[in-house]
Amino acid sequence: MQAVVDGKVIELSEAGWLENLDQWSEALAEEIAKNENIAELTQEHWDIIHAAREYFQDNGVVAEPRAFSKIMKAKFGAERSDQKYIYSLFPTGLIKCANKVAGLPRPKGCS
Repeated sequence: MQAVVDGKVIELSEAGWLENLDQWSEALAEEIAKNENIAELTQEHWDIIHAAREYFQDNGVVAEPRAFSKIMKAKFGAERSDQKYIYSLFPTGLIKCANKVAGLPRPKGCS
């Protein structure tokens, strides 16, 4: 699978995960989001994407949903931290959808 962003061809896995993490950009995130049936990335989407990327950069692994909820609660308050909220923005949740859009590696056991 491939995405074309700014004239560059970017390789994605069969399931749509970024193959080379260094190629991530906000423009690519928008393309991946379309593949995930997200018409438009709002500021709320970007808050989650940037928080997920920051966690990965700091820890070298993607955040588990429970840990991520704590991060979101600390940054944005309780109303923007639970799984229901994240699923309202990313239809298949943090692990399968938000991390994919954020250009993070596919977690073990995730399709």
